Order: sequence, then C-alpha cells, then structure tokens
Amino acid sequence: MTAPPARLLDVAWQRRSGLHDASHTTAYRLINREGDGLPDLAVDRYGDVLVAHVYSAGRVVDPPMHILRALAERAGARAVYVKYRPAQANVLSEQVRAELAPLVPIWGEAVACVVALEGGLSFEIHPADGLNPGLFLDMRDVRSWVRAVAAGKTVLNTFAYTCAFGVAAMAGGAARVLNLDISRRVLEWGARNYALNNLPAVRTDFVSGDVFDWLRRFARREERFDMVILDPPSFSTTRLSRFSVERDLTELVRLGAQIVQPDGVLIVATNHHQMAQPAFHRRVREGLRESAARVVRTFHEPAPDFPLAPGQQPYLKVMAVRIGEARSSLTAQRRRTTSRRLPQTD
Repeated sequence: MTAPPARLLDVAWQRRSGLHDASHTTAYRLINREGDGLPDLAVDRYGDVLVAHVYSAGRVVDPPMHILRALAERAGARAVYVKYRPAQANVLSEQVRAELAPLVPIWGEAVACVVALEGGLSFEIHPADGLNPGLFLDMRDVRSWVRAVAAGKTVLNTFAYTCAFGVAAMAGGAARVLNLDISRRVLEWGARNYALNNLPAVRTDFVSGDVFDWLRRFARREERFDMVILDPPSFSTTRLSRFSVERDLTELVRLGAQIVQPDGVLIVATNHHQMAQPAFHRRVREGLRESAARVVRTFHEPAPDFPLAPGQQPYLKVMAVRIGEARSSLTAQRRRTTSRRLPQTD
C-alpha cells in the first residue's frame, strides 16, 4: 500500500533535517521523485522560493497542489514555480519551452530573482527563467570537493552554465578559472555570481563558444590546465552542432584529457538517466586510452536530499581521474603505468 502524501512529506522533511537548519546552505532538494515515494515530482528549494518539477513527458498537467501548498507552508516559502519536464528539452521550440515553464508562480507572489546559498557561497536564482533556474543542486558535493582541492590551480570549466564550478574553484583559491559555454547570456549570469561572492571576474575568463572547438584549439596551442571539468548536458543543439552524451562522451573525454597538465585532474560527469554506471565508466575508459590515468575520486553515494528508491541505480555519475603523460611517450614505462589505468567495471 502506498503511503498517504502527508506521511510521505513527513518522512521527506525529516530526511533533510540537517539541511533545514544549515544557515550556510539554503539551496537543496525537498522531494526527489521515487526516492521520496513521488515518482512524478521533484521539488527544489532556493531560499524562500520553491521550484517544482513535474515529470509529465512534456505535457502541461494539473500539478499536485495539495502537496506543494503543504511544502510551501513548512518551508515558509513566498512562491512556488512549476516546470513540466519534457523527455528531451533540446528539441523543443521556444514556444513550447515557454509553455512548460510558466512565468507566473502557481502559488504565492511573483519573484524575479532570489539569492540562495550553498556552502556559504551565493548564487543568483531566476525561478521563472526557463526549465532550469540557475543552479543544479545534485552537483553540490562535487562543487564542494572542487573548492577543497582548487588552491593554486588553473581550471577549465566547460559547459559552465552559470559558472557554479567556477565560483567554487575561485572560492577555493584557484589561480585562474576559464569558464566556457555556448551561451553568452548564462556566462554573464555567471559573472554576476562571481560578483555576489566578491570574486575577481576577468572578462576574458568567460568565453562563449563550442566546447569541442575550444578543446581542439587548446590542444593545438599546447595550452594546459591543472583541472578540466566536463559536465555536459545529456543533449544539446546549437546552430552548428548537435551533442548527445551517449554518442559523444568518449570523444569529449579524449579531448579533455589532452589538455590536462601531467598530474592534473579531469572531472567527468553526467546525469543522463539512460546511461548506467558501467556504460559511463566504459566511455570514460575509452576516452582515456591515449592517457595514463588513475581514479582519484568517484561520487556515487546519494546526498541526503537525493535519496534513491530501493534497487534504484543512481542517475548522477561523476569520476575524477589524475592524468599522466600521453601513453605514446611512455613506451618504456608501460609496466609501471599498468597499475594506474582505470579499473574494469563492466
């Protein structure tokens, strides 16, 4: 028998008790679909604004208002916005996107912008701005790790979106972060996130362009970084190219590894539901065939606000690997590097 909504909300709220009381973090997930017994609903908290994601295969349906009102009252929220999640957003027209992300809240007052905290860092959130309001909450632990290890490093943050990884790295003392994204608008948003945190924002460190093109340029120039972050969308479409994480991740990893300094770190991530952990590991391994590499960190344990249902596989896959010299220059050292290769996982 399925538990009634009130009981489900009680359990979900208690599960996040440590986050409710954390003054340094006001951005986290309140409901995580199957993990909280509500498979068609996820709800994110950004300060005093809630954003509900209704998984309706791209149809506008009646949202569960009784649940959302109850959550809003518990959270002391002043607004609740809704996003009707499509199966694949990059194929939608602008008109359809607008219909799936209404500008008007379904509860409370209109809020154009709110500043939310993550680990004491501030981020500008636009709850009515399209399907994604500015910060992907499931990457919180990865950003925290980047912040912890970034001191003195040069960092390339690809698919930067609003530059949350850039903010984390700079807050951790990075020597330089180059944020790269196809959209100039989100990079400008990222520069405002820098300003919110009193971080120096050099205009030339916010670069608009195709990631694959720029990775090849860096390789040709022999420009290297101590850390390269590859966190692509599952799908994307631009005027010049189409990207699919299932088809293109291996090549992305290969290009990214080429521009990591020896003994530097490559971080690869995807939240693509249809790619299982073994398939993700295999694609990363294939992309690293030309590099000596060893795993230094994986992120597979769900955070308290992203619980999984019994038997459910995590959709978020993240691997950090330390890159050695190119294998072509290691002929005499192959025996020593064998132990440093990625483990076989499938």
